[in-house]
Amino acid sequence: MPERVDKFAARRAELAEATLKTLAELGYARTSLREIAQNSEYSHGVLHYYFQDKVDLITHCVREYKAVCVTRYDQVVATATTPQELRDGFLDKLGQTLVDEAHMHRLWYDLRNQSMFEPSFRADVAAIDASLERMVWRVVSRLAELVGATPQVGPSVMYALFDGLFQQALVRQLAGEPGAVADLRAGVAAVVGQVVPADGAVVGR
Repeated sequence: MPERVDKFAARRAELAEATLKTLAELGYARTSLREIAQNSEYSHGVLHYYFQDKVDLITHCVREYKAVCVTRYDQVVATATTPQELRDGFLDKLGQTLVDEAHMHRLWYDLRNQSMFEPSFRADVAAIDASLERMVWRVVSRLAELVGATPQVGPSVMYALFDGLFQQALVRQLAGEPGAVADLRAGVAAVVGQVVPADGAVVGR
């Protein structure tokens, strides 16, 4: 039985990966299993066997994608030995994902917005949001350690600031506006500089 379950899970992951690009292009409102099948090598019957409906498929796809995303900055955090190395590495990867994976990020924000109307999304969206918050906090905590400072906001506030800046930049990037990446880098750097003072200031001093 475990082997059968593992094969089923592996197949779901394979199908999700294969259809993720189509989902990102179409968005939630225009997506159905039949449309996904028409844009992939898999039949509608195969997709329907492994996924109950489009909600099941979309949440699984985004969950798989975000599982990779939340480790995006881990290497930078693990290898940076100076505050500047960490800032530069973080900002470089941030700009890169905005350019290279804009459509995937758009799918995530689409799903998160839909969770306000679709109860089936809410648990997964909340879990993904929590994992992204922890990811951002790992970067901030490591930077604070390197400069000898105490972050002046908590994880949830830091994530809200970061997420707002990123979503704003994503809208501009998808619209083809120049400067979206540069402005995102500058905005995040400014916020991080306020949250983790470069002079090592500690709250209460």
